[in-house]
Amino acid sequence: MSDLEVAEFLLEQRVVVVATNSTHGWPHLMPLWYVTRQGEMWAWTYAKSQKVRNLERDDRATLQVDAGEEYQELRGVMVQARVVIHRDLDAVAGVGTEIFRRYGSGALGDEFLAAVRAQAAKRVALQFVPQRLASWDHRKLGGMY
Repeated sequence: MSDLEVAEFLLEQRVVVVATNSTHGWPHLMPLWYVTRQGEMWAWTYAKSQKVRNLERDDRATLQVDAGEEYQELRGVMVQARVVIHRDLDAVAGVGTEIFRRYGSGALGDEFLAAVRAQAAKRVALQFVPQRLASWDHRKLGGMY
């Protein structure tokens, strides 16, 4: 996919699977909702989650977003990234607000913002800084596999 196609694809999709490195040597895979900011994916999660513990030890993660049911429809993006963990309450609440807006939480009044801020106190924001990207789109193969 071109850079533009990758950007559009990431805006269309809703779930990224994040792989971190566990202490036992096994990949730890978890789905997250995400937003994009200037070509980077961002998410938020509980500060005490296993993925955060893993990232505190090793800041490398692999992300995958994919779509399609049949082989000729498969397309996706894989990103190898370094992860910056943001703990500042305003930064975390900002990501949380963007996620709620993207995933259709409804009105964003004062009560809503207070609820996001309350959740943000227990969470961190994850900034995925791309190091390497691979993409595929089997729809472009024209039936030639």
